[in-house]
Amino acid sequence: MDFNVNIPVRVISGKACVKNSSALLAGLGKKCIIVTGGSSAKKSGALTDVTQALEKENTEYIIYDKIGPNPRLDHCHEAGKIAREYGAGFVIGIGGGSPLDAAKAVAVYAANPHFSKTDIYLYAQNERNRALPIVCVGTTAGTGSEVGRVSVLTNPETGRKKSIAPDDCNPSLTLADPTYTHSMPYDITVSTALDALAHVLEGYMSVKCGDIPTLFGEKAIALIWEGLMYLHKEKNVPDEALREKLYYGSLYAGITLAYCGTAFPHPLGYILTENYNIPHGKACTAFMSEFISRSMEHEKEKTAKVLNIMSTDLESFKKVIEELTDLPVITMTKDEIEKYCERFDTVPNNFRFSPGGFTKEEAVKVFERKFLK
Repeated sequence: MDFNVNIPVRVISGKACVKNSSALLAGLGKKCIIVTGGSSAKKSGALTDVTQALEKENTEYIIYDKIGPNPRLDHCHEAGKIAREYGAGFVIGIGGGSPLDAAKAVAVYAANPHFSKTDIYLYAQNERNRALPIVCVGTTAGTGSEVGRVSVLTNPETGRKKSIAPDDCNPSLTLADPTYTHSMPYDITVSTALDALAHVLEGYMSVKCGDIPTLFGEKAIALIWEGLMYLHKEKNVPDEALREKLYYGSLYAGITLAYCGTAFPHPLGYILTENYNIPHGKACTAFMSEFISRSMEHEKEKTAKVLNIMSTDLESFKKVIEELTDLPVITMTKDEIEKYCERFDTVPNNFRFSPGGFTKEEAVKVFERKFLK
C-alpha cells in the first residue's frame, strides 16, 4: 500500500461558490485578466458571476475572449503580453478545457516577457519566472483541468498539440459550480463526458496508479458511467442532478489524471483532432475499444473491477462507447499513417505507462486496422 499524496489545488464547490468567494479572488491581486472563449462563459452565467465578484471587491479586470477549441500558442502569447502590460496580478480561466488550459499558458507568458511563443515548451520551471496565480472556473464536465497542472496547447504553424505540466500551473483556486454546465447542448455534453471517461480509465489503468488516484478513479468511473448510460439511452440532455454527477465525476477523474497522466488513446486522438476536426473527447474514445481490450490482456483483474463498477461487460462497454463516439468515416493511406506516426519516433510517456507498454509500431497497426483505405 502507499499513501503518497499531493493535491495542491484549493477547490471550493457548490452553487454560488463564485459569489461567496469574492474575498479570495481579491486576495490574489488588484488586477486580473479573464481568459475565455466566445460564448460558453456568457451562456453559462459564469462570466457574469465572476465579474460581479471582482467588482464587489474593487478588483480591476480585462477580458481576453479569443480562445477557441485546442488553444493556440499565438493567442496565449498575445494574452500574456496584454496581461503583463495591464499589470495583471493573476489570471482567471472560464470555460471548458481550452480556456482553462489557455489560462495556464497565459500565466506563464505574462511572467516571462522574454519568451517567444514556443519557449513555453523549452524552459524548465527553475529557468524562468514563476507563473502568475491561476483561478479556474469550469463550465463543462470533462476536462479536469481545474484540478491539475497540465495545459495542452496547439502550435498553429505545425498544427500539432503538445502539453506542458509545470508545478506552478496548478491553479491557486478552483471555483467549481456544476450549475455552469447546465447550458451545454447534448453533443458537447457527450463529448466532454467521454473525455472525462478517457481521463479516468487511462489514468486508472496506468502503471503509475497508486492507492490515492485509485480511490478517486473508482468514484469517477461510477459517476461518469451513470451519465454516459443515460446519454446513450435517452439521447437527451441530463437533468440537474445528473449534470452534477457528471461534473464532479470529471473532477475526480481530473485528480486521477493529475497523478497518472494519460495512456496511448490521447496522443493517437490528437491526430484525429489535428487532421480530421474530431472533438477531443471523441478523438480519445475513438481508441477506447483497443485500450480496454489491451487492459483486459495485461491488467485483467483491474479491468474486471472497472467493468464491475459500471455493472457492464466488455462487449457492452465497447458498444456504448463506439455509439456515443459516433466517429465519421475516416480513411487514411499507408503513407499518411506513417507520416502521422513519425511523432512517436521518440516514445511518449503515454505509451510507456499504458498497460503492457505501447510502441510506434503498434500505433501504426491500430491506425491501419481502423482507417486504412
